[in-house]
Amino acid sequence: MSGKNMMWMILVVILVSLGASAVYYVDEREKAIVFQFGEIVRSNDEPGLHFKAPLINNVQFFDARVQTMDSDPELYLTREKKNLVVDSFVKWRITNAADYYTRLGGLASNARNRLAQRVNDALRREFGNRSVQQVISGDRVEIMDVVRETTNEETASLGVEVLDVRLKRVDLDPDISERVYQRMEAERSRVAKDLRARGAEAAERIRADADRERAIILAEAEQKAQEVKGQGDAEATAIYADAFDRDREFYRMYRSLNAYRNTFATPDNLLVIEPDSEFFRYFNQASPAPIEPAD
Repeated sequence: MSGKNMMWMILVVILVSLGASAVYYVDEREKAIVFQFGEIVRSNDEPGLHFKAPLINNVQFFDARVQTMDSDPELYLTREKKNLVVDSFVKWRITNAADYYTRLGGLASNARNRLAQRVNDALRREFGNRSVQQVISGDRVEIMDVVRETTNEETASLGVEVLDVRLKRVDLDPDISERVYQRMEAERSRVAKDLRARGAEAAERIRADADRERAIILAEAEQKAQEVKGQGDAEATAIYADAFDRDREFYRMYRSLNAYRNTFATPDNLLVIEPDSEFFRYFNQASPAPIEPAD
């Protein structure tokens, strides 16, 4: 190969290298800045193929996708001076590469630090203007919207846009939670004791009513029994009187038989009386007649 051909080949290589260095491609997920001797000459090119001066211009690319900044849990004071543990995250992206580079040095760590400071200040203001009940129950969405808008306005000059601010968790401080739990437990215990006392009182009242009803029922039953017994005794007396009036001798015998039955009902009864006593009147009459001898 002659020296002339070698020169042409070197020249072609140089031209190809210069042509390649004069072209750069911007992805739709990126932002690009064109520098000339360390100064920004162009930024925020649209996605696609672009040209620059070889050996004079250089290009730096930045990630323009949505990024997430997940912050550590922080303590915030409410209007009642109570601590709340808040865990949040921020969605953000680069919108102006030139401002991002000049204000933040083009470093994502610097952007996160500035965003965290602005979000922290905004959250502290919003929580300080609200009560615990408002924060936990109904104002969380409003707080997130206000913090997003405020932070977005404050960081617009940094070349970034805050897309969303979310509160993942809002809890009472552990010490406060423990005190609240103890207070709730004491209240529940008091209510339980009150209910048990009311139940015992109701049980005593029911037992007293039952005892009173039992006593009334027994008294009424005893009264009814006495009335029936009295009626029976009256009827028996009337029957005895009627029988006595009809046949007095039979009545006397009937009473003597009853006396015999009651007296000799048990073998342990012992009577010491005369054989011809009035008590044995009908007993002696019941003796069999003597048998006369046959002719």
